[in-house]
Amino acid sequence: QVQLVESGGGLVQPGGSLRLSCAASGSILKINVMGWYRQAPGKQRELVASVPSGGTTNYADSVKGRFTISRDNAKNTVYLQMSSLKPEDTAVYYCNADLVYFTGSYYTSREYWGQGTQVTVSS
Repeated sequence: QVQLVESGGGLVQPGGSLRLSCAASGSILKINVMGWYRQAPGKQRELVASVPSGGTTNYADSVKGRFTISRDNAKNTVYLQMSSLKPEDTAVYYCNADLVYFTGSYYTSREYWGQGTQVTVSS
């Protein structure tokens, strides 16, 4: 009923930039919060940044000043512009959305995850 599709990952040199995109599709009524998480090998998944529908953005301390999250409500899409990338930013990045959708019978809310996109920062 609802899908989150990510794009934009890849290999980049230290100091470089990448832009991730995540589009939500389906019978969506509204999206409350959209965000990006990441998981490096052997580590727990962590919040990178989030943006509510009408509030302030939130960033992990490790990415403040380097990453920018934004969303296009008309397209149900969230973006993560990553600059000054470091090797420690290497991880699988997951899109997350807390949304309200129509099941075919009623509206309900739940959290959805994208499939993940690999970001590798290496020379």
